[in-house]
Amino acid sequence: MRSALLQMTSGDDPARNLEAARSMMREAASGGADFILTPEVTNCVSASRARQAEVLRPEAEDPTLAGLSAEARALGVWLLIGSLGVKTGDADGRFANRSFLVGPDGAVAARYDKIHMFDVDIGPGESIRESDGYRPGRRAVLADTPLARIGMTICYDLRFAHLYRQLAQAGAQILTVPSAFHPLTGAAHWHTLLRARAIETGCFVLAPAQTGTHAAVAGRARETYGHSLAVAPWGEVLADGGSEPGVVFVDLDLADVDKARSRVPALMHDRNFEGP
Repeated sequence: MRSALLQMTSGDDPARNLEAARSMMREAASGGADFILTPEVTNCVSASRARQAEVLRPEAEDPTLAGLSAEARALGVWLLIGSLGVKTGDADGRFANRSFLVGPDGAVAARYDKIHMFDVDIGPGESIRESDGYRPGRRAVLADTPLARIGMTICYDLRFAHLYRQLAQAGAQILTVPSAFHPLTGAAHWHTLLRARAIETGCFVLAPAQTGTHAAVAGRARETYGHSLAVAPWGEVLADGGSEPGVVFVDLDLADVDKARSRVPALMHDRNFEGP
């Protein structure tokens, strides 16, 4: 299976982001990709809640979902839209950070709302409260497709190993981690955490990422780490997107999942214990 990770620098103009993503999808398909993945918040990277409220739409009306689904159908590929910010109609006005798996027929095969919210004091004078604007999801999602069994996660979920273990024990062969990682935590933890999740689960880990400085009509311009990564079940880094936007190709052999798990069958060795 040939996969393609789209490393993007999405701004806060969804129309421009859609055209960039569609162009990169065509490049990926022309390079032979069967499975194309975009990063977190493909439609709008913004630090402004007012801007998000202005440009985001409910799922049924979202032009990015419609446009990328149509492109997947035209190209005949599987597509993971890493995530879109979508309006929910919740009484408190919060959005959902929602990942979509789209089939080659253009239909949504699975959707996942990010469970863990990035509420951190990242450094002096910089606090991020994702839960102020987004409401957390409540359900883990494993999608069974002709390509593979795919466990869907998003960005900050990466720090919660039990989620990935449960997905793997439920049958996941590929774990997706679309992200818009902060440069500070990215430089410190990104590669290590992704490799750890692959090693612990014996899964392929595919992590398409936002990168660079993101154009902003309103509010401050965000920066993200980049380095879209593909990691093998034994922990080898198969591809690293570096810091520039572009398409990152990687070929996957799902037999490597069984091979890694047969060498170290840790997923079968859970034991109950007492304490602490």
